[in-house]
Amino acid sequence: MALDHDQVIAMLATFGDRTPDAVADQISSLELTWLIAQVEQRYGVVLDFGDDVLAGMSTVSGAIAALRAAIAAAQADAGQQPQPRPQPQPQAPGA
Repeated sequence: MALDHDQVIAMLATFGDRTPDAVADQISSLELTWLIAQVEQRYGVVLDFGDDVLAGMSTVSGAIAALRAAIAAAQADAGQQPQPRPQPQPQAPGA
């Protein structure tokens, strides 16, 4: 399954414990750092973007395009199909 808009919004919403509706189209540098780390963890890839690509990732749609291309390239190099890893369910504090 390719990375889609709803997945990216959901990942961004976890930064700051927001609802998906509270995520803006513009992505701050801290949100972008968070998003890249989340994608690396979920897809088991290491992403290394140049400044020109990072500049184009300041919106949700720009980030999706760059992330899709990077995931596909990284996994093609490894001979894999892009599949997200299962995510552990969050545990309540003290559980």
